[in-house]
Amino acid sequence: MVNRFLRTASTQRLLATLAAVVVIVGGGAAIAVAATSGGPVPKPKPLAAALRDALAAKPVQGISATVNFTDNLFPGFEIQGSDPLLTGGSGRLWVSNDGRIRLELSGDNGDPEVVVTHTSWWIYDPTLNTVYEGSLPSGTGSTGDAPRHSGWTAYAPRHSDALPSVAQIQTELSQLAAHLDVSGAIPTDVGGRPAYTVELSPKTSGGLIGQIQVAWDALKGVPLRFAVYARGDNSPVFELAASGVSYGAIGGGVFNIKPPSGARVVSIATPANAGVSARTATIHGKNHRDAMGVKTVSRSVAFKLAAPRTVDGMTLSSASLTGGSGRHGAFLIYGHGLGAVAVIEEPASSGAQQQLNLSSGSGEHANGLALPSVSINGASAQQLDTAIGTVLRFSSAGVDYTVLGSVRPNVADAIARGL
Repeated sequence: MVNRFLRTASTQRLLATLAAVVVIVGGGAAIAVAATSGGPVPKPKPLAAALRDALAAKPVQGISATVNFTDNLFPGFEIQGSDPLLTGGSGRLWVSNDGRIRLELSGDNGDPEVVVTHTSWWIYDPTLNTVYEGSLPSGTGSTGDAPRHSGWTAYAPRHSDALPSVAQIQTELSQLAAHLDVSGAIPTDVGGRPAYTVELSPKTSGGLIGQIQVAWDALKGVPLRFAVYARGDNSPVFELAASGVSYGAIGGGVFNIKPPSGARVVSIATPANAGVSARTATIHGKNHRDAMGVKTVSRSVAFKLAAPRTVDGMTLSSASLTGGSGRHGAFLIYGHGLGAVAVIEEPASSGAQQQLNLSSGSGEHANGLALPSVSINGASAQQLDTAIGTVLRFSSAGVDYTVLGSVRPNVADAIARGL
C-alpha cells in the first residue's frame, strides 16, 4: 500500500524514491530537456496545428541523450554527500519506441539507475546500496507493439485515419483554457533541434505548481523538454537537460540490465487499480449525498473513520475505499483542483509507531536528512515539505494517517488537526 510505504520508509529512502518517481514521470512525458542553445528555430505556427503535426509525425525507433538532471524538490534539506537522485546530476537517458526507459546518473558514491520496462520498474540508490522495485499497474505497460506515432505514444491514436483534426484539437485546447492559461506554440530550439514550447499555468492560485513547460521536436514530434516550476519561482523545481539528442533503434540490452546482486531489495506494492477499489462513493455536498458516501466507506473499514464535512474551510468532495478484503482503508479528498488535499486512513500496522521516529536516529542525522516533527492533537507526526507539496504522516488511536497535497505545511497540518 502507498500509505504503508510512506509510513515505514526511512527518510533518505522516502526522499530518494519520491525524486526517482518524478524522474520516471518526467522521463515518460519528455524524452530529454535542454535550454535554448541558439540552434535552428521553426516557423511560427498555431498551437493546434503544431500539435496535429506532432501527432502525425513519422515514428522514430528510439531516443538517447546525455542529460543533466536538476532536482530542487527538497530545498529545505541539508543533504550531505553526493546523491544525484536528491541533488541532481548528469548522466545518460534512453527511451525506446515501446515505452521502456532507462536513466543512469553519475555520482561520487556510485551511479543511480532508474529502469522502466513493459511491466515493472526498479530504482537503484547506491548511497544506501538499495534497490526499490515494483510492478506497473495493469494497462500502463506496453504490449510490445511499436506505436504508430512517435513521441506521443500515451496520447496519440494508432491509425492515421483516427488522428484528430486541427479543429478538434482547438476545441480541446479551448476547454483546457477554462482551467489553465495555455501559451501558443513558441518557436525555439532544444538540444540543437527545432522545437515548439508550450507553457501551462493554473488560472487560480490553488496548489504550489506555478507552471509546466513542455517542448517537442518540430520535425519528429518527439517531446524534448519538460520542466516544472513552483508558484512565484523562476527556477525549475524539476528539469532534465540534454546536451545532445539522437534518434535511432536502441538495443534491448540497454534495458535488460539487472540491479547489483549485493544490494538490499525493497518491494513496493502497486495496486492494479491504483489503490482505489471499484466501490467508490462520490460526494456532492449541495444535495447531501456526502452523508451516504461517508457511510458507505465507514461501514467497510475496521476503524472509526474520521471524515468531517469541512476541515479548515475545505469541504469533503469525495470518499473512496482502498485496499483489499480484510484491510480496507479510506481515501478522502478535501477541496477541488490543484489546491485539494488527500487524506489516507488505514488500520495501524504493528511497530509502526516506532518506525515513525525517523528524526531521532544518528544515522539519519549523519546524512542531514532529519524530517521535521510536529504535534497533531498529541500525536507526533513527520512532515515532508517539498517545493510543490507537503506529505504529513502520523498514527493515532490505532489508525495510520497520511495527509498530502500541493499545499504549504501549515495547510496540511490544519487538515490533520481537524480530522
